[in-house]
Amino acid sequence: MRQSPALRSLSTPILLSLLLVCFALAAVFAGSRPFNQTIIDIFLQVIFVVGLYTFVGNSGVISFGHIAFACLGGYVAAWTTIKPMLKGGAMPGLPDWLMQTEIPYWASALVAALWAALWAGIFGSVLMRLSGIAASIATFAMLAMVNSIYSNWESVTSATSSVVGIPIVRVIWPYLIAAIIAVFVAWAYSISRHGLALRAARDEPTAAAASGIDIPRARLIAFVLSGGIMGAGGALYAHSIGIVTPDTFYLGLTFTTLSMLVVGGMSTLSGAVLGVLILSTLIQVLRWLEAGVQIGTSTFALPGGVQEIALGAVMIVILMFRPTGIMGNKELNLPMAGSEKAGRQGPEPQTTNKE
Repeated sequence: MRQSPALRSLSTPILLSLLLVCFALAAVFAGSRPFNQTIIDIFLQVIFVVGLYTFVGNSGVISFGHIAFACLGGYVAAWTTIKPMLKGGAMPGLPDWLMQTEIPYWASALVAALWAALWAGIFGSVLMRLSGIAASIATFAMLAMVNSIYSNWESVTSATSSVVGIPIVRVIWPYLIAAIIAVFVAWAYSISRHGLALRAARDEPTAAAASGIDIPRARLIAFVLSGGIMGAGGALYAHSIGIVTPDTFYLGLTFTTLSMLVVGGMSTLSGAVLGVLILSTLIQVLRWLEAGVQIGTSTFALPGGVQEIALGAVMIVILMFRPTGIMGNKELNLPMAGSEKAGRQGPEPQTTNKE
């Protein structure tokens, strides 16, 4: 009995979620606060990379600007969760109703997702009419525009100064739940008719257009959804460190996020998640080595900046020897009993010997 493709693919988000749960349990058993924060950072990166994959992986259009939506989400967390008294001093230009607003962190993440999705729809209505390198450059221009506005809007964003007072959430479980939700949302979109239509447009744009697929609209739907995921991730990122600045959500985070997606594989959800886990582990090891490791009576330490060099080197090696990333075009799946291969098996062909 054959199972539907959607049901067979359900094992992918389940396996990825179990993998994330294993990382969370490792943090719990370790009982180390720095390690706990490291795992939280990994879950946040999963949200960002999965959000980026939702658009890039399905459309084939590289986006350099998605961290702008994380920036929008991060400041929503600041506007809605900081104590009104603190907001009055740092951001006096906020409307009175927003100045008095104080909601829980999970509600701010939902509002941030909606706010970022709204702006993704506004920007995307123009950008999604472009293709190829023109669209990629336009997304970078969007990132630069958002960063410039937030770096100069002193009465609302405190400009380049750090906005402090955001309630810090140290518990690991909200970030785990958010990462799992992001994985399932990205999976649900990829198997939906909108996701299938967008991938068809990615692989065969001419044939897709001839079949009646509205390519700009299909891209816009993915752009809005991915923007919402990034916005929620930005809000949670703000709650993980307690402060935000425009440069927090700029080139550094953009490079890291794209690196993880490229290394894991841009066209698969499994590649997006595994790219984060692999590179995050590498980055953490390099951080320990940069801080110094005691070997006998000597201390071994790597020079600063090795993390960025290592990320660049890994990207170059992956692009040289496996351009489609570690996972290629494959997803993590459980082996199914009664697979199609088994279903195709029939009686052995008869052979005759001719003398």
